[in-house]
Amino acid sequence: MDIFLVIAIALALLVVVAGVVLIGRRGRGGEVLEPPAEAGELGTVTREPRELQGEQVGPELTEPEIQVIEPVGPVIASTVEVTGPPLTPEEEAENIALAEEAERQWEADHGAGVEELVRPSFRERLGRARSAFSGYVGSILSRSAIDAETWDELEEALIRADVGIGPAGELLDAVRADVKEKGITTPEALIEAVKDEMKFRLVGDTSLRRAEEPPTVWLFVGVNGVGKTTTIGKVGRRLADEGASVVMAAGDTFRAAAAEQLGTWADRSGAQLVRGEEGGDPSAVVFDAVAAASARGADVVLADTAGRLHTKSNLMDELAKVRRVADKGDGTVTEVLLVLDATTGQNGLQQARQFTEATDVTGVVLTKLDGSAKGGIVFAIRSELGIPIKLVGLGESAADLVEFDADEFVDALFDQD
Repeated sequence: MDIFLVIAIALALLVVVAGVVLIGRRGRGGEVLEPPAEAGELGTVTREPRELQGEQVGPELTEPEIQVIEPVGPVIASTVEVTGPPLTPEEEAENIALAEEAERQWEADHGAGVEELVRPSFRERLGRARSAFSGYVGSILSRSAIDAETWDELEEALIRADVGIGPAGELLDAVRADVKEKGITTPEALIEAVKDEMKFRLVGDTSLRRAEEPPTVWLFVGVNGVGKTTTIGKVGRRLADEGASVVMAAGDTFRAAAAEQLGTWADRSGAQLVRGEEGGDPSAVVFDAVAAASARGADVVLADTAGRLHTKSNLMDELAKVRRVADKGDGTVTEVLLVLDATTGQNGLQQARQFTEATDVTGVVLTKLDGSAKGGIVFAIRSELGIPIKLVGLGESAADLVEFDADEFVDALFDQD
């Protein structure tokens, strides 16, 4: 065979092989397929549109639609080593700690199903307050008759329990009249008469009123440190469990952490949060929250307010302005709830007087009643100001914020078991 013919055949074979390789590296429509990434690499694959003889190939690229998918359980931190050395004991311990912390965070942020709202009893949580009465009540019950010392012990017990001198005197005057009228002679019957008079004086409308047309607006007022923001969060959680839609207004713009704290509670209860700039106008925040609730068809607006100001304006003037502005929007203010710390005793009564003058308080939320509080402040507030106690805090969880029950409260104070 001629040497030139052999060369020509060889060249022809090379051309055919090259064509086959080139075709293998091309995909449908002439798109070049890049070799796969090396093992262990992760990346994002994008496909750009291109023109081919005037016709676009593939879907038109638009702005991506982002869908946020909430986790259905705790996110457990873990480390996966494919080719590296095994984890050290310290690294394994750190991973376990991260996993446990993730579970705790899930339970904190998604309390429903973990923390069931089971109402605690007054008797169970008022152990310390009951101790203020138990010694005196036990001493009175040990007597064989009612004498002057019996009345002195009753008065001292009431005053030590933060009832106040005035309300205690009025209560015992009413009991004396009842004892005389009914001919009561035994200490046991006297104690029952005292309990009945206490319950009578504590009776009031404890319901939280709603407007006929939503959104209903509830304003929360009180000095810093009484648990105002936390109370709003717990009320929001209760409303959400009842099926109500809630908007929370971070109207305490003068306390840096207030909005963040309220935002945490909003996340836990599924509520929407409206907030403004730090140091901004609280009235504007509340107005915007009411407008947002109206536009979105929400049922209730829970509005936080300042407990003190960093400006020259008067706090009570500011709160009065918030109330006026809240009533001008699409919502209706049906409750102005004064949050008081039960452990402050008679100081809480002074706070109640000031806030009532400025904002027309409709009810009191008494926090920390399960702590060192003596409990008698509820009588002072009801007797001197005529404001009903609507909610009381018997613990830290949302379940521990309960409706005030006068009968259960008084029975718990006098329980000797």
